[in-house]
Amino acid sequence: LVFPRQRRMATVARAVAVLAVAKPSAVLLGGGKTQRFLKFKPLCSSSTPSSRKLVLYSKPGCCLCDGLKEKLQAAFLLSGPHSLTDVDFQIRDITSNPEWEKAYQYEIPVLAKVLSDGTEETLPRLSPRLGVELLQKKIAAALGEQ
Repeated sequence: LVFPRQRRMATVARAVAVLAVAKPSAVLLGGGKTQRFLKFKPLCSSSTPSSRKLVLYSKPGCCLCDGLKEKLQAAFLLSGPHSLTDVDFQIRDITSNPEWEKAYQYEIPVLAKVLSDGTEETLPRLSPRLGVELLQKKIAAALGEQ
């Protein structure tokens, strides 16, 4: 049995974990409780601007979205040949924008890569059963196809 206060504390703990592994570049909160928009760039050693950009469309209370966010956070921390440390990653809450909500309300979570001209290309849906390493490899492959 989880009480509302415990649930809020767990949410705050997850948010702190996200911020501990990433540099917040813009955080907008709506209503004081709900995360409306969180953009962060994973910590990386290079100071050159990234050409690889990834957007996750989600909404609060979506268990599939939360699961994917956790796996993505872990994937950004992994090193190796498929490293994502140079990727600019943005999480967009579809409830904060009517256009996003109309486009993705039945599809979330949706991952999209941002192309060099600023347009977005939706990536194929990833299975929630994927391990972190395979998720990292698939995203790296999709971002490499520009």
